[in-house]
Amino acid sequence: MKTEIDTYIAFLRGINVGGHHKVPMADLKIEFEKLGFKNIVTLLNSGNIIFDGPKEKTSKLEQKISTHLEKFFGFHIPTILRTSGVIHNLLDHNPFFGIERTKDIRLYVSFLKTNIESDLELPWKSTDNSYKIIEKRDQTIISVLDLAMSKSTKAMESIEHFYGKEITTRNWNTIERIGKKLNLV
Repeated sequence: MKTEIDTYIAFLRGINVGGHHKVPMADLKIEFEKLGFKNIVTLLNSGNIIFDGPKEKTSKLEQKISTHLEKFFGFHIPTILRTSGVIHNLLDHNPFFGIERTKDIRLYVSFLKTNIESDLELPWKSTDNSYKIIEKRDQTIISVLDLAMSKSTKAMESIEHFYGKEITTRNWNTIERIGKKLNLV
């Protein structure tokens, strides 16, 4: 019986930030190979890994990866997985369509580990109008930061307040780069 394979993207939280929890991408690739994954591609230094693995519950794979990485690197590395299908859907239905990109606008996609519901009414704006959570799609939060409105925004603190700390955020440019690697765009 042949095992079904899927393409996943692992988003690791809190590595290579401010000189803490350093994880070389070459080492990360080797550790993913040790787990039996194939076609491994790392993207940027912030912990984005594209790989092929057995089709199974993402929560099971997340735990397997996180446990293995903690043993090897010596510290906990929260891991959130998405299938290539989820990324494809996100890119196909661009949540930022119509939003003008300027040097001050940051487009963010935050991935929740579990589907946490919030009574937050969307779209939501911070009191200084610098940060907007515009949409929630299943386990994905779509937000926009305008640095022209405030240089000292607490955007990520806001999102964690509403949706918890089991979350990781990427710039839309990173999601587009992942899409290119997956030949989706």
